[in-house]
Amino acid sequence: MTAGVDSGRIIRALRGILPPGGGAAGLHEPRFCGNEWAYVKECLDTGWVSSLGKFVDRFESDLAAYTGAKRAVAVVNGTAALHICLKLAGVEPDDEVIIPALTFVATANAVTYCGAVPHLADSSERTLGLDPRRLEEHLKEITTVSGGPCMNKRTGRRIKAVVPMHTFGHPVDIEALMELCGRFNLTLIEDAAESLGSFYKGAHTGTFGRLSALSFNGNKIITTGGGGAILTNDEGLGRLAKHITTTARVAHRWAIAHDMAGYNYRMPNVNAAIGCAQLERMTEFLADKRRLAERYRAAFEGMDGVRFFTEPAFARSNYWLNAILLDESFAHERDRLLELTNAEGITTRPAWTLMQRLPMFKGCPGMDTPVAESIERRLINIPSSAALGADRA
Repeated sequence: MTAGVDSGRIIRALRGILPPGGGAAGLHEPRFCGNEWAYVKECLDTGWVSSLGKFVDRFESDLAAYTGAKRAVAVVNGTAALHICLKLAGVEPDDEVIIPALTFVATANAVTYCGAVPHLADSSERTLGLDPRRLEEHLKEITTVSGGPCMNKRTGRRIKAVVPMHTFGHPVDIEALMELCGRFNLTLIEDAAESLGSFYKGAHTGTFGRLSALSFNGNKIITTGGGGAILTNDEGLGRLAKHITTTARVAHRWAIAHDMAGYNYRMPNVNAAIGCAQLERMTEFLADKRRLAERYRAAFEGMDGVRFFTEPAFARSNYWLNAILLDESFAHERDRLLELTNAEGITTRPAWTLMQRLPMFKGCPGMDTPVAESIERRLINIPSSAALGADRA
C-alpha cells in the first residue's frame, strides 16, 4: 500500500512561515500601509466620492505607466472589464470564445454576457494556464479558416477570440498563443485579473492582447475595494472603452445626451483613491510576495508527494496566490488536507471547479482537458498575503 502524504509535515511547514502564536491565517488579505486614509479623506472632504474626481484619472494614468499599456480605463470590477474587452473586440451573439476550463467563473460569465458560447480548452502544468500546443492540435482538427473567419466544423459557429487567464499570477506562454491566434484568425484578449505585477520576458501581462482585463477585488495584489480596469495599446479602442463604460454620455457643460447604448461600469473616485495609494506600494508588495514564495519553496523542497508551484522560466510572477500540487498518486488526499489545514486555522482552498462541471456550462464545446482535470484534483492554494513575506529582520 502506498503511504500517504505527511500531513503533519505540511502543516508544520505552513506554520513555520505564518506568524507565531498559532492564530488564523487568511488566504489573501489586503494590506493598507500608505496613503489610503489621506486620499479617501480628501474624497470625503471635497465631496468627490462618485464617478467624477481627480483620482480616477490619476489611477488610469498610473496603471498605464506601470504596465506599459498605452491606455488604461478603470471600471467597477474585473468581470465588467472583461465583458467590455470582448464586446469591443467584436465578439457577437452565437460566437465561440476559447477560454481555459480551469479558470474563475467570471471568465466564462463575461463570454455569456455577449451572448457568446465558452469553448473550453486544456491547461499546461508548467503555467497552469492555456496550453498552446494542445490548443493548436485541437484547432487543426475542428476548424476551417481559409483566409476568413475561424469556423468550428462541429458546431457551425465562428470562433472569434482566445482568452488566456494568467492563473494565480503566473503568465501563460503568451507569445505562442499570439502566433497561434495569427494563424487561425483569432483575437487575443488577456484575462489578466490576477497578474498585475507579472511579466512575460520583461513585458507586463495584459499588454499582449488587443485588450486585457485587470481586477482589484479585495483579495487581489492591490485593491480598490471592488474594481477593475481595461488595458489596450489601441488609442481608439481606449477612448471607446472609456466612453461606453461611462454610459456613453456625450461631453457637454450641461446637456445630458448619449450617442450609443453604454454601460454604467464607472469606478467611483473614492475607490480609485484607494487604488492610487495601493499602487504606490506595488514594489514593496511584490518584494514581500516573492520573499514569501521563496520561503514556501524552501519549506516544501524535498517533501515527498507534494511540491510548491513556481513561476515558469520565461516569466516573473507576482505570486498572487501560492499553490502546492500533490503527486497524482496522492490526489485522493487533497480534501483531507483541506480539512486538516482549515481546522488548524490555516485557510486553504482547492482550485476552481472546472467550467464543464458547472450546470450552466455543461455541454459547452471544447477539447479533452486531462491536464486541467489533474490540476483540479491535486492543487491546494495556501496563505499568500503580502504581509506574510515582510522582512522579519
